[in-house]
Amino acid sequence: MPQELLIYTDGAARGNPGPGGYGAILIWGEQQKELAQGFKHTTNNRMELMAVIAALSEIKKPGQQITIYSDSSYVVNTVEKKWLFNWLKTNFKGKKNEDLWRRYYALHVQHQIKFVWVKGHASNVMNNRCDQLATQAADSKQLIEDEGFTPA
Repeated sequence: MPQELLIYTDGAARGNPGPGGYGAILIWGEQQKELAQGFKHTTNNRMELMAVIAALSEIKKPGQQITIYSDSSYVVNTVEKKWLFNWLKTNFKGKKNEDLWRRYYALHVQHQIKFVWVKGHASNVMNNRCDQLATQAADSKQLIEDEGFTPA
């Protein structure tokens, strides 16, 4: 049985919209890799999803078994309840973050991914570390533009 890749993710925004950031941790056996980036203008939901995209973008070999742990009901439900597939069929009519969901989908089809919702700001050490990475990124001076963000 192939080894499973574990990914923990979190996003943060200072204001919604406002400066934001994401944090992610990839765990493969004994190896861990942390990712984080801050953005000038974004939303919490975009950062939650961007954390997942950033983590999946690190995977070079297709066909991996991946479990993603997230405290974002928005992200977890969109995938696990198959809302994303309906949104694709309707060309995202009335839905936000189409650019990121399309990026996610392109990565999704390359692997076997399942999501697990975890309670945020609770006892999950990895989720708490992702939260720390995300908030530090949001507060940093190295913020970049979230190219797909459009104010409502």
